[in-house]
Amino acid sequence: RVPLLQAAGKRGSFNLLELSEAELKEQFVRGDGPGGQATNKTNNCVVLKHIPSGIVVKCHQTRSVEQNRKIAREILQEKVDLFYKGEDSDVFKEKKASEKKKQEKKRRAKENLERKKRFKEMQQLDKK
Repeated sequence: RVPLLQAAGKRGSFNLLELSEAELKEQFVRGDGPGGQATNKTNNCVVLKHIPSGIVVKCHQTRSVEQNRKIAREILQEKVDLFYKGEDSDVFKEKKASEKKKQEKKRRAKENLERKKRFKEMQQLDKK
């Protein structure tokens, strides 16, 4: 089972719930992590809270405040959609599909490895 809010952050989802600016509380804070003076002296990290659901998103992916605001809104919109729709959300379905593909790829790789192993064993037996 996939934790619902961890599925957010994937692009290409459609039919998301719309957010109104009245439901959002926005703050600009100093970011953290590597970057030295560029990070420590600028308030370009965006903290966005959806008041009805209480979901908070913190975005500090770029140095630009405007880009961080846009990214934070996209991520928050996906998380709110997951919060209200649950397993019926497009974001959740997309995450499940990608996990299924990943498992299938892993299974095929394991089969190929076993096949190669058997082939080498057969070659060793033929040489003897």
